[in-house]
Amino acid sequence: MEIYSFNQPQPAAKPRKNILPRTGYKPAYKSGVKAGARRHFKAERTDSYTPSFSVPSFDYYSGSGAAATFAPGSVKQGGDGFALGQNALDFVKSHTLNVFAFLAALAVISVIVYAGMQAADYLDYIEYFFAEPVNLEVSRSFDDQILDDAMSNFIFTQGEEVVVDENGNIISAIPQEFAYTEPVTFKNYVVKPNDSVSVICQKFGLTNVSTIIAANNIANAKRLQAGKTLVVPSLDGMFYTVAKGDSIEKIAADYNISIEQLIDVNDLESSALTAGQKLFVPGAKMQGDELKRALGELYICPVKDSWRLTSRFGKRADPFTGVTTSHTGIDMAAPLKTPIYASSDGTVSVVSTSRVYGNYIVITHAGGYQTLYAHLYSTGVKQGQKVSQGAKIGLMGSTGYSTGSHLHFTVYKNGKLIDPFEILK
Repeated sequence: MEIYSFNQPQPAAKPRKNILPRTGYKPAYKSGVKAGARRHFKAERTDSYTPSFSVPSFDYYSGSGAAATFAPGSVKQGGDGFALGQNALDFVKSHTLNVFAFLAALAVISVIVYAGMQAADYLDYIEYFFAEPVNLEVSRSFDDQILDDAMSNFIFTQGEEVVVDENGNIISAIPQEFAYTEPVTFKNYVVKPNDSVSVICQKFGLTNVSTIIAANNIANAKRLQAGKTLVVPSLDGMFYTVAKGDSIEKIAADYNISIEQLIDVNDLESSALTAGQKLFVPGAKMQGDELKRALGELYICPVKDSWRLTSRFGKRADPFTGVTTSHTGIDMAAPLKTPIYASSDGTVSVVSTSRVYGNYIVITHAGGYQTLYAHLYSTGVKQGQKVSQGAKIGLMGSTGYSTGSHLHFTVYKNGKLIDPFEILK
């Protein structure tokens, strides 16, 4: 803090009467004093009036306060105004830099915030461009057939089939040489999605699909279910259950193999057999309709054109009354007069008309199977006529108890209703 003096010089004229109380000086002469003493007083009364006093001071930078003393003679007359102005100017200069720095920082922050807002808009645009929202609207054309196919693909394996001949032999496989010396062994295998019987055979080096089909009693290889555990033999062949009166020689002759092979593969200690005993016959395979049925090819779909499944086998709501009833087959909808074909070889046993089925046909097949074709527009076969698989037998219609053009297809086995999908290819 600077020290300032306030100098107030007095005029050289005669002193005013009130000078003594202000200055505190006493005259140094009395009446009649020598002239020298008068001159001395005269000189003294011309001195300046410079009293000293204290005022509080404050250090701006440190924040501390103290009492600052102002003493006479610090600056010349007129210097106090200059000093105050200079100090104020220095204060403004020093703090102007701080103000400019604050404004600059505020400008930088504003630019960053603005840039962030703009960047957010660009990020939203980029996200929309590269990740277009999924349209969740369900197509109005989605129907029961699509749903059934999706569920079927979820439950049953749909693997690529390997080409096999009519005897079930995998064409691309190398036939096994039946010179067996080691007993047959078995492994467990869990069916994976997209597996098929032929693919599993190739994984284990087998050449005939009937080996796995027969070993696991698979009714329809087309309906092989993922997660199912299969027993896989180490070589091609089938089990044979010994009947009363069978001998090892007879069984070997029936399957055209040697007695030694049959004994070695089954690790028999003697050639004696007992009824009910199971033998693994190397090289044995399924034949004819038995193999077709197991491959899901014995019965084909009676509608070859595009069709839509409108009702499954089992419980359903009646289309007219809404009452829950048992549906005896499957309903396959297609345009009026769509051709209908025989599902398998057989003999036409019934061609007739009823209030429920309208125009209908019944065909009898081998193995105790019968198929019913109902609501036909017209029939093209006669009772007693033999038909082959895929032969045209009539046209689709809506006769009888029907709500529109469709085929009602029913399957019987030994006189009992079964789900047509159990045997359809």
